[in-house]
Amino acid sequence: MTETSKRSTIYFDPDIHQALRVKAATMHRSVSDLVNDAVRQSLREDQQDLAAFEHRVAEPTISYQALLDDLNANGKL
Repeated sequence: MTETSKRSTIYFDPDIHQALRVKAATMHRSVSDLVNDAVRQSLREDQQDLAAFEHRVAEPTISYQALLDDLNANGKL
């Protein structure tokens, strides 16, 4: 941990907590390190998803019903 680290209380399902403790011990890392890495990865994925949404914002949209109607009209359903 660094001087600027913030402390937080997180409640885990007991099985998840046990798995984290075993993984941390096996990897010679702390549970905090594993949780921080997992949160960072999740935030990166969110950032990538948002970038993809923004990239596609100008694409035309079609309703689900219209999609089904089109598939049916073209013999694909």
